[in-house]
Amino acid sequence: MTTLVATSVVRGSRQGESHGGIYLIDLERQRVAQPVDWNTADIDWQGRGWDRGLRGIAFDSDKVYVAASDELFVYDPSFEQIASFRSPYLKHCHEIHRYKRRLYVTSTGHDAILGFDLDEERFSWGLHISKTVDGFQVTPFSPAGTEGPPLRNELHINNVFCTSRGMFISGLRTGGLLRYTGNKISMVGPLPTGSHNARPFRDGVLFNDTESDLVRFVSPGKQRLFRVPRYDEGLLTHIDLDDSRIARQAFARGLCAIDDTLIAAGSSPSTITLHDLDSMKTTLSINLTMDIRNAIHGLEVWPFDT
Repeated sequence: MTTLVATSVVRGSRQGESHGGIYLIDLERQRVAQPVDWNTADIDWQGRGWDRGLRGIAFDSDKVYVAASDELFVYDPSFEQIASFRSPYLKHCHEIHRYKRRLYVTSTGHDAILGFDLDEERFSWGLHISKTVDGFQVTPFSPAGTEGPPLRNELHINNVFCTSRGMFISGLRTGGLLRYTGNKISMVGPLPTGSHNARPFRDGVLFNDTESDLVRFVSPGKQRLFRVPRYDEGLLTHIDLDDSRIARQAFARGLCAIDDTLIAAGSSPSTITLHDLDSMKTTLSINLTMDIRNAIHGLEVWPFDT
C-alpha cells in the first residue's frame, strides 16, 4: 500500500482562515486525512503566496521535516511538533531535499540554497546563485553570519535535488536545470519558463511545466507529457474571493516518483494525479478540495506505516 504526503498553500486566504495544511493520501483506499491545518497570525499577508502555507517535505530517520516560508519545522510521524529552526537568510522557501547528513533548503527570496546539518541541528552552509554574462556564478556564505546575499529573488529558485552526480537547482527564471558539483555550476539542459520540481529521473529530466499545464519527462530522443486535470468552472469554490493573478486551476506543482515508472503530480485546486511513464496513461486522480485557492505544494511518498 502506497501513501503520499502533501502540503498545500491557500493563495489569497484571509487572516483567521486556514492557509494550508498537511495531507496523507492513501492511494489504495483513495482516502485522505489532514493531520495538520496550518493557521497562524505570524505571517506576511501581502503578495501572492508569500508566507502562507506549508512547502517542501523531507525525512530523516523518524523525523518529518516540513518547510514554511521562513521556518523549518520538525515533526514525528504522528505530526507532533518536535522543534523548529530559522535563519536570517531563509525567505520564501519552496522545496527541500535531504542528501546524506544535510537537508538542503531553497531560499527563494535570497536566490540561495541553505544547508541544514541534521546531526548538529543548525543551518551550517549557504550557496548564493547569480546569473552573469557568461552563465551562472556561485558564492558560498555562512547562514549564521552577516555577509549573506541580499533579498532580491532574481532567479526564483524553487527546487533542489541531490544525487552522487551533484546538486541540481532550478527555478522560474533559471532558464534550465543547473548542476553544482562542489566547485562549479553549469546548465545541463533547458527548461520552460515557470517550471517547478525539475529533477533528473531515469535517463532524462522530470518536471512540472507549470505555464503549459503539463507534466513532462524529457529524455534523449523522446518526450512524454501529461495534461494537468481541469474541472468544470461551476464546480470550483471561492472564485469570488480571488482572481487569476493570485490563484488559478491546473497550476502544476508538487512531483514525486513512486517507482521507476509511476509518478505522482500535484495541481490546483488541490489534486494528486498518478501517471505511468511507460504506458503513457493517467491511472488515478484524487481531489482534496474544489477551493480554487488551495494548491498542492510539496509531495512525497510517505515512508512510515500509517
